[in-house]
Amino acid sequence: MAQPTFFKTPPSSTLADIAALTDAQLADPSRGGLEIRGLASLDEAGPRHLTFFDNLKYADQLALTMAGACLVSERFQARVPSHVAVVARGATVPRFVKIAREWHGDALRPQSWFGNDGIAPSAIIDPTAHLEDGVIVDPLAVIGPNVEIGTGTVIGAAAVIGAGVKIGRDCNVGAHCAIQAALIGNNVLIHTGCSIGQDGYGFVFSGPTAT
Repeated sequence: MAQPTFFKTPPSSTLADIAALTDAQLADPSRGGLEIRGLASLDEAGPRHLTFFDNLKYADQLALTMAGACLVSERFQARVPSHVAVVARGATVPRFVKIAREWHGDALRPQSWFGNDGIAPSAIIDPTAHLEDGVIVDPLAVIGPNVEIGTGTVIGAAAVIGAGVKIGRDCNVGAHCAIQAALIGNNVLIHTGCSIGQDGYGFVFSGPTAT
């Protein structure tokens, strides 16, 4: 999250805002006005980043962190360096995730890598395939005969959807996926490069000595 190239810059928030969002407490309420502009790991955080600590394995990183604030459970609170503001509460990771989801909600649902809002000219779609309105198909994707794809679904670049496959609404099929002999429901996220409905890793030897 520290790299702004890949994520939208979140709105600036104060520590008081963050404490309220996560139902946590500031160890020093006078620091409630500190402005936080992003999330980062312990070793990458700067003075305007919020980080978290919940594992003694990373105690050395905590001691050296330059973060502006750290979300920790009460049992680790005393380990946080004095220059780092403390936001304390149990179950640290779920609270950090809650902030990440609030600030980077656009990353939760992947969109077209190319900014498409329709069918790319280079996509190949069989005439018998049925795509509801609002389907996005990125360049070089191939959609076979009798395929059905629901509205709001994104088909990534160079993905191949085999004959008869049905994909529900609001799904995301990553680039270079290959799907055949499959029925996919609604709101399914399929990551880049996945293969679904194809041969697994098992095999039956049928050489000359097989009986």
